[in-house]
Amino acid sequence: MELLTIILLLMLGLLISNVVGHYIPSIPTALTQIAFGVIVALGIGNYTFEIGAEWFLLLFVAPLLYNDGRHFSREELWGMRSQIFGNAFILVILTTILCGFVINRLIPAIPMAAAFALAAILSPTDPVAVNGIAKKIRVPEKVMALVRGESLINDASGLVAFKYAIAAAVTGYFSLREAVLDFSYTFLIGAVAGIFLGLLITFVRFRLRKSGINDPVFHSLLQIMTPFGIYMVTEHVLHASGVIAVVAAGIIHSIVREHTETHMAEEQLLTENTWSIVLFVLNGFVFILLGMDIPSAMLDTISNPDLGNWLAFGYVAVIGFTVLAIRFVWSFGNKALNYYFRKRSGEEKPDIKEALITTLAGVRGAVTMAGVLTVPAVLGNGETFPARSLLIFIAAGVILLLLILAMVFLPLLCKKEAPAGGAGEHTDLTGAKNKLLMSAIKKIKAETNAENEFAAMQLINEYTHSFQRNLSEQKSNEQHAEHYSRKTNEAQLLALNLQRKYIKNLWDNDEIDIMVFDTLTRFLDYREGTLDNNLHFGIFFLKRAMRDIGRVGGKHHRHNVAGLDNLHIVRDIQMRAMAEAVKGLEEYAKTQEQPEYVYTVLLDYEKMLQAFKRTGDRYNDRLERQKEELRFKVLDAERSEIRRMYEAGEINAVQEKELRRFANHIESIILYEHNE
Repeated sequence: MELLTIILLLMLGLLISNVVGHYIPSIPTALTQIAFGVIVALGIGNYTFEIGAEWFLLLFVAPLLYNDGRHFSREELWGMRSQIFGNAFILVILTTILCGFVINRLIPAIPMAAAFALAAILSPTDPVAVNGIAKKIRVPEKVMALVRGESLINDASGLVAFKYAIAAAVTGYFSLREAVLDFSYTFLIGAVAGIFLGLLITFVRFRLRKSGINDPVFHSLLQIMTPFGIYMVTEHVLHASGVIAVVAAGIIHSIVREHTETHMAEEQLLTENTWSIVLFVLNGFVFILLGMDIPSAMLDTISNPDLGNWLAFGYVAVIGFTVLAIRFVWSFGNKALNYYFRKRSGEEKPDIKEALITTLAGVRGAVTMAGVLTVPAVLGNGETFPARSLLIFIAAGVILLLLILAMVFLPLLCKKEAPAGGAGEHTDLTGAKNKLLMSAIKKIKAETNAENEFAAMQLINEYTHSFQRNLSEQKSNEQHAEHYSRKTNEAQLLALNLQRKYIKNLWDNDEIDIMVFDTLTRFLDYREGTLDNNLHFGIFFLKRAMRDIGRVGGKHHRHNVAGLDNLHIVRDIQMRAMAEAVKGLEEYAKTQEQPEYVYTVLLDYEKMLQAFKRTGDRYNDRLERQKEELRFKVLDAERSEIRRMYEAGEINAVQEKELRRFANHIESIILYEHNE
């Protein structure tokens, strides 16, 4: 029951961190998850998460690295091969050795082997942790390509180095010659095993398909299980690196996928959606577990009589800045050497700013924490592992420190760059979506007839709601909110005046009596008064006073033979007045630079007209078939509009893809059929 409670708390933490990330996007989700873990640990008491190294690598690291391999860009690897492999191997070795010596000298209580282990697990970078920042700023593409490429490989090399250092710390035995030979064997055999097993599983999948087993759910589950199976076979049967094997298998999967995207589309869509959930859960669990371990590690650390609070945090700061310094010197020095020896081939000059961005973008994350939590509690001789709590505390502190430094300084270093997916692009995309929705509404109107009128009415309501929600989401700051309110109020006042004009014409032509006129006018007065009481109160009061004076001196003695007993007359005139307002708003929208605000009011009027016309029709199969037919016609119109906007230069290629994805999601829901 305790395990189930912990799992439910972890799930709750994932949901809360996602909500917090929505409202405070500048804070990386990883930090929110760590904070939640700390709160949970403090709430449930002195909780320490302990799990065997093999289990942790199997459950968390294997699927995470396999997914990295699946989305691996071979073009990026080949184009930046020297930098990527240099960072993935040489920089990892340098960080392990240099930082290991610094840790041992700084903290004598940590043996040399354990210091090397800590330095090794601090070596791998994790671009996932910096994505929360990179979404708001434009980190140079070549820097992100480098970080993504090296993280794919240095996760493996760092974990392998960590594994040998831990083995040396536990057994007290270490041979450089044996380590090099063993590392070569595990690395090469792991890569070969990953390639072979990846191809074997692919072959099995195709044979099953050929035999008629085409269930996409089955094949998706088989793909999800692949990294776990490959890791276990490589580790326990071949005694090689399961980490390297799952990376290689992921790359093989990406190659195969390129040639099967069309005829296996349903399976791939289901698999990608499933993977997105699995990865979200695994990444989040690691950071929340990290937070849950911080209080106990901190308590053990600061309760040590040989350590003070400031001394422990000082260790974190020194080690964190040592890791950054090694990375910065390597990044700048490697660039300078390449420029010196290859300047004739057009190599770019070394740039301190770019080196700083590369350094800060290489934050540590899930793999580092997954590895450090596998440090055993006891040595081979049964003694307690030296300074285990301090190792976890330092690793957690360095992760937090590097995340915070990246969150603070990366935006400053990249402030001259346009935001990647920032407010401007989001606004443009929202405007494009609104154009798409308006084209859908126009298409529905064009296809409406007496038979499908009610179905068309319901669809228009759905698209109108989406249109107005998109527009209201732009009210994220006071300036835009004020602009939104002002523009919509202008359109609403125009519509009300158009209705007044129509009703006044009826009054002037003796088509309605004073009671009908008063009823309709009071309704319009009420609506006008609720638009913006503060801004329009004076104008509203003056207008109403003038209308009352005109009524007293005019035709207040008229009588209509029907009177107000025939309320359908009022209803009919209201509908006709609203129809006049719709026509006027349509003409007014054509003259505006931002017609979407006018469309918001126009669609409100159309919804009111539909409410007047609504009959007692209820849900039935015929109605649903009519709506489905209209939806397919609307999707065709939307795709044509997307293509038109792209060819006209109104949207870019990225936005076109996003809009097509938007349309495809709607189509997927229409086509979805539930199977028991």
